[in-house]
Amino acid sequence: MSTLQISLAVIGVVLLALIVAYNAWTTHRNQPKKARPVEDDPRAEPALRQEPAFDAALGAPPVARGSAAPPRTPVASAAPGAPAPEELPGADFAPPDRTAEAAASAAAPDAPVPAAPTHVADRRPGLDPLIDAIAALQCEHAIPGESALAALPPTRRVGSKPFAIEGFNETTQQWEMPTPGERYHLFQAGVQLANRVGALNDIEFSEFVHKAQAFADSISASIDFPDMVNEVLRARELDQFASEHDAQLAFMLRARQAAWSAGYLQQNAARLGFVQGAIPGRMLLPAPTPGLPPLLGLSFDTQAALAEDLEQSAVRELMLSLDVAQVHRTEQPFARLREIAAVLCNVMDGVLCDQNGQPLPAMAMDPIATDLELLYDQLDGRELSAGSVLARRLFS
Repeated sequence: MSTLQISLAVIGVVLLALIVAYNAWTTHRNQPKKARPVEDDPRAEPALRQEPAFDAALGAPPVARGSAAPPRTPVASAAPGAPAPEELPGADFAPPDRTAEAAASAAAPDAPVPAAPTHVADRRPGLDPLIDAIAALQCEHAIPGESALAALPPTRRVGSKPFAIEGFNETTQQWEMPTPGERYHLFQAGVQLANRVGALNDIEFSEFVHKAQAFADSISASIDFPDMVNEVLRARELDQFASEHDAQLAFMLRARQAAWSAGYLQQNAARLGFVQGAIPGRMLLPAPTPGLPPLLGLSFDTQAALAEDLEQSAVRELMLSLDVAQVHRTEQPFARLREIAAVLCNVMDGVLCDQNGQPLPAMAMDPIATDLELLYDQLDGRELSAGSVLARRLFS
């Protein structure tokens, strides 16, 4: 074999080795990024192991609005057609009792997200003439709470609207759900005028009258109903206002190059305070005050979240969402969404996009923030402040 042949053979072997090495490097580079073990990750903070029950009592996502009114759309054009989040607490007249405390993992030390101030709603979670049609009941004799409870209808809904009956506690001078051991002379029955499904209609009002009358007959009480025409008109006006002031924002974070594994995504979200929801692929940023709706939502592919090995699943995008009416403005939820999006884009090598996958420059977020402040002012002026009990009921 000549020297030339030997040289060509060596060169061929070297080129082949380089090609194999390059292919191996490319394959490794394009593999989904995996979560680091906590002990090996210098950015890791003590992780939260408790899983609060935010989603447990949320129910299914709101149904699309019917023909009575057009579907509510986000106030900001940067995120058109945002997906409706899970139904939030406050859809019925009283928020669910939660004993599990909501907590959050510490944020990444290189980009902390400041804690938001807490807020407690200033109105009681019962019937309110601002968003309810209310019928007054009066009894000749005091009715025990046990008898009132036994006479309640089996369901707490009229069509698609929440329905409730309350008794007036003369000791506390407060309206309340009938309670064993108490006695009541006065009751009130009410049905919500509107929610995200639409306005109270004639059929639903008639069903409300039927249920309330049956309760009144059971306890031998007289009942005074409001005028149906007036209440239906009020419902339509309230629904129109709600439709024009309902903002559900969603933004996409898309991987620039290598995909993320579901475990890698969850690990980075947990560092910013997100916790697992009851729905696979759904994470929530809890409110500082236990019992209030989550501040933000984070969602990704459900199939990836259900994979047997989270490190082998590939996710190329996630959604950050904010249901504006459910969170009080003092929590600064949109500012927190922007900060969290910036941190995730930096740490996970992603790019912020609108829901159609079009990249969003940082300056595009400023007009949205301005529009939201105007929206908050309009809700305040209607006594339906974002995050209040009434707002959470109306926008559900």
